[in-house]
Amino acid sequence: MSVKIDCKGLPCPQPVLKCKNAIESENPAKIKIIVDNEAAKENVSRFMGTKGYEVSVKEKGDLFVVKGKKDVTSESPAECEVCNVMSDEELSNVGSKTLVFLNSEFLGSGDDELGAGLMFNFISTLPELGDSLWRIIMVNSAVKLATEGNKCLEKLQELEKSGVSLLVCGTCLDHFKLLDKKQVGETTNMLDVVTSLQLATKVIKA
Repeated sequence: MSVKIDCKGLPCPQPVLKCKNAIESENPAKIKIIVDNEAAKENVSRFMGTKGYEVSVKEKGDLFVVKGKKDVTSESPAECEVCNVMSDEELSNVGSKTLVFLNSEFLGSGDDELGAGLMFNFISTLPELGDSLWRIIMVNSAVKLATEGNKCLEKLQELEKSGVSLLVCGTCLDHFKLLDKKQVGETTNMLDVVTSLQLATKVIKA
């Protein structure tokens, strides 16, 4: 089965939601989504990938055609591994997911120079949360933290290398004309944001 969906002119996260609904309801072997902005292209491509599709993208003028082909090998069950017995401390940490939600490039309000310094200190201190630190979401002007030249970029890259998931709002990057300046994290959409908030066991808003 092949599915084609025209998402021209649809704002985030509508293209991803339409893609999600089609995959969940029809499970097509092939799916084609037409979008008209970089953020939607990135979000739809990544979502298809998480669903086991081999993704290809073609640019046609101002449009992007995102194609997904079902990777049947991804559906093969993996061989079971022998499980180790966890300690009480390890068991207590299972499922502990702390999400940090950033909606500004500054911490606090008042003086922007002070706010930028405080944000750098805040991000530098996040490793103190230990293994419970699961994900950082950046929306609005906070997406600037993930772009080249920002003082916080190196600290965010270190967090990502340590296993922390970083999600950067694609609509926000597009608004600030920074899609090609992002240096860390995955371009995300509101579906990912809402799902992440639902899955987190603790949310820290800064």
